[in-house]
Amino acid sequence: CGSNVQEQTRRQVALLNATAQDLFSLYLKCQGEPFSSETDKLCNPSGVFFPAFRVNRTSERKEVMVAMYKLFAFLNASLGNITRDQEELNPTAKELLDRLHNTTKTTRGLISNLTCLLCKNYNIFQVDVSYGESSKGKSAFKKKQQGCQVLRKYVQVIAQAARVL
Repeated sequence: CGSNVQEQTRRQVALLNATAQDLFSLYLKCQGEPFSSETDKLCNPSGVFFPAFRVNRTSERKEVMVAMYKLFAFLNASLGNITRDQEELNPTAKELLDRLHNTTKTTRGLISNLTCLLCKNYNIFQVDVSYGESSKGKSAFKKKQQGCQVLRKYVQVIAQAARVL
């Protein structure tokens, strides 16, 4: 681990938090109707699996790091699914695809830093993680909806993660 890995982790989460809403808005814009006008109904994240993130500023540091790891491992896989779907459904949406790729890169860096911190500070070498449902074989509408639900939940949870760090 580098000497500033804790600070780097904090900055990566802050960056993801600062760009999450713009990513979600751009995603909606690129999906077209009815996603732009019926966002609340179509993108309600209650219908989509997302790992529980029940930590706060008073939680034990170890608990926070494990919860973060689970969150970002899930998010990394979900971003992979969303990016794959968007490359197929919106191949000319360069800005959206660039943002999805950049968010994925930041998320991967964060996972690497969290892996290091868990290992070095808490001797945790393995964390059980769960991944979202694959969108393979679903209709274009369902793929767009799943992406929209996951990104909306991401906007909410990343803000929480930024507050905890």
